[in-house]
Amino acid sequence: MAERLAGLLRAGRGLRSELAGDGAACLTALASYVVAVGQHRDRAAFAALFVHFAPRLKTYFFRYATVDDTTAEELMQETMLLVWRKAALFDPDRAAVSTWVFSIARNLRVDAWRLQQRRDAVEDGADQLATDPAPGSDEIVASALREVALHRAIQGLPREQGHLLLLSYFEDRSHAEIASRVGLPLGTVKSRLRAALSRLRAAMDKAP
Repeated sequence: MAERLAGLLRAGRGLRSELAGDGAACLTALASYVVAVGQHRDRAAFAALFVHFAPRLKTYFFRYATVDDTTAEELMQETMLLVWRKAALFDPDRAAVSTWVFSIARNLRVDAWRLQQRRDAVEDGADQLATDPAPGSDEIVASALREVALHRAIQGLPREQGHLLLLSYFEDRSHAEIASRVGLPLGTVKSRLRAALSRLRAAMDKAP
């Protein structure tokens, strides 16, 4: 695995420079890389995606999935494997690449949580299993519906708002860092984030 990743990183060295530009150029490059992977199984494009998203995904899993460093690494690699496998399904007209990738990551995070709950229940023994059961079918369905509703709500945001939201809440970047990265005034970043959160709350309130 390590040798394979090393080969991919060398293959994508030239493409990764495109990700150092402004926000719009970066988003365009990321979308083109996913399309290249989906249509042509382009290993260099996937390497560029891996270098861009791997550290962000690992941070996301470490912070929000309550896992150790090794498990966060494994979940990151599993996410990128799914990106490789599902790249042909990506539609740049429906969502930004970050939205799509982190939707895959959220699904894996939920699966990891459920698996850990089942393991904890077994380790605690039959008595603990009876008092603290794994999520029942109704709870699992409700959780899945909330995930779908959240995914649709984020997709429904204007692309520039959705991108800022991912940078702020999933990559845990400060407003100043976001402003510097996307090349927008700090006040504009804050106002767009407020608008995005307002629209997201409104959409989730309407969800079943």
